[in-house]
Amino acid sequence: MTQTTTVGIGGAAESTDMVLNIGPQHPSTHGVLRLRLVLDGERIGAAEPVIGYMHRGAEKLFEARDYRQIIVLANRHDWLSAFSSELGVVLGVERMLGMEVPERAVWLRTLLAELNRVLNHLMFLGSYPLELGGITPVFHAFREREELQNVMEEVSGGRMHYMFNRVGGLKEDLPAGWLGRARRAVADVRSRMDVFDRLVLGNEIFRGRTRDVGTLAPETVHAYGVSGPLARASGVDFDLRRDEPYLAYGELGDVLRVVTRPEGDCLARFEVLLGQAHNSLDLADACLDRIADLPPGPVNQRLPKVLKAPEGATYTWTENPLGLNGYYLVSKGEKTPYRLKLRSASYNNIQALTELLPGTLVADMVAILGSFFFVVGDIDK
Repeated sequence: MTQTTTVGIGGAAESTDMVLNIGPQHPSTHGVLRLRLVLDGERIGAAEPVIGYMHRGAEKLFEARDYRQIIVLANRHDWLSAFSSELGVVLGVERMLGMEVPERAVWLRTLLAELNRVLNHLMFLGSYPLELGGITPVFHAFREREELQNVMEEVSGGRMHYMFNRVGGLKEDLPAGWLGRARRAVADVRSRMDVFDRLVLGNEIFRGRTRDVGTLAPETVHAYGVSGPLARASGVDFDLRRDEPYLAYGELGDVLRVVTRPEGDCLARFEVLLGQAHNSLDLADACLDRIADLPPGPVNQRLPKVLKAPEGATYTWTENPLGLNGYYLVSKGEKTPYRLKLRSASYNNIQALTELLPGTLVADMVAILGSFFFVVGDIDK
């Protein structure tokens, strides 16, 4: 019979396993996530992610807000990917309405989604080395984020929660001269991205802490519905932007590059994230070129005072920075959704820790957890 001892209320004898709680307040958990670990010495025997500390019932709140108001809820669960998160909701409503969005709005949405992707990735490119003891990269990451935040804030008026998408397009057109400022920001960030190649990937301590650590098998990826950079770092070559194009991605096939690695370890996950950030900057440049060539025109559709979606159901999914986001919208013909179910990337991704952590050392747990690139609000919703 196996005995367990919970740390803090008793001594651990040689014949007992020790239960250790990481979190719900812990620097390596990126927020209020709790990991319940069963330890055999310094090796993890079992791991259980305990979630729900940030749950605010967003899906239920969707049912009490009209189609204009739900956007403010949708962009808050993954606060590092706010533009991409609100985009998925409006795409679903537009599909229900059979609505065509002006071409200018399609390209602007694509541009802003890729800038938002770079912002998301820069946060993890800086914070992951920090969790392993390297403080310098996070300063570089925040400098580059600030450049892009400035142009995103100028165009939308929001710093984190942009609220720039609308059913039928975007809130408003670009400020005068914004395209030039955005182009300069993208060029400036690109010119300094080699810091992460040299300072992080070129660091032997970082490579020693991450190579062959926390290897995620493709079979586990499929079993748990893991997606995004985590899946592609395990050799699962799937990206909705290429495989089921939406927005303007179908016309960007010559620029879009899906970054994959076969190793599936912590190092591969960081390399995929860095490669995707580089490619998103290229996609942003391609969008800027196309928008500059477009004639002036509307960026939204004129909507009725009370917007009602026809009765029915639809499922929309997007390639968010952290993985696949799905939106199952059910309408009864009213001005509010009857049901809007959100499939968030972080929720599925974090479940794979139950398979990945057992057998690893406690010392490697922080390296593995940091390489999973999740946002706790995206798990709990």
